[in-house]
Amino acid sequence: MVDALTAAVAVIVVIAAIVVLIYNGLIGKRNRVQDAWAQIDVQLKRRYDLIPNLVETVKGYMKYEKSVLTQITQLRSSIVSGSVQDKAQANNMLSQALKSLFAVAENYPDLKASQTYQNLQSELENTENKISFVRTSYNDYVLDYNNAIQQFPGNLFAGPMGFKRQDFFQAPEEEKAAIKVDLTSDDAQNAPQAKGGKPQKK
Repeated sequence: MVDALTAAVAVIVVIAAIVVLIYNGLIGKRNRVQDAWAQIDVQLKRRYDLIPNLVETVKGYMKYEKSVLTQITQLRSSIVSGSVQDKAQANNMLSQALKSLFAVAENYPDLKASQTYQNLQSELENTENKISFVRTSYNDYVLDYNNAIQQFPGNLFAGPMGFKRQDFFQAPEEEKAAIKVDLTSDDAQNAPQAKGGKPQKK
């Protein structure tokens, strides 16, 4: 009788220890995901703060590309709210819009020569690189965490313990196509054209 009781207690202790180990492991993995997401948020906020300065700097030079500036402003406001997937989609669209803006800026020598513009372009490109880097780390941690809650034995305890699957920071497949930015506007259509089809600066 005593041996049976001792064996039962030993089994309970072993099971409890296993549960504690699994729980602590899942907590650690989830915390790494949350920390990596915080790093992404820091870089998104940094870019969010830089964009108004960029728009103010370039709009004095770009007299016919108002639509791209409007789109960048709208995308900027959409990146600070929503789910991880919403932010990922807005982030990717904003990145494409900024690339288009920098490409259009090649047509404006005075803008390219502006030290303020050069500094902002450099800071935004550095921020893009940091976003790419921390996104990779975040997705790696999410993969590790999701595997842990979906594989045995973690899947036995994850649901009851409140652990839920985390989303990757990436665009859905249908959103990965290149984003086309409309650089035309009423002003652009009515503007005088120089050789090569570039709008003349007033």
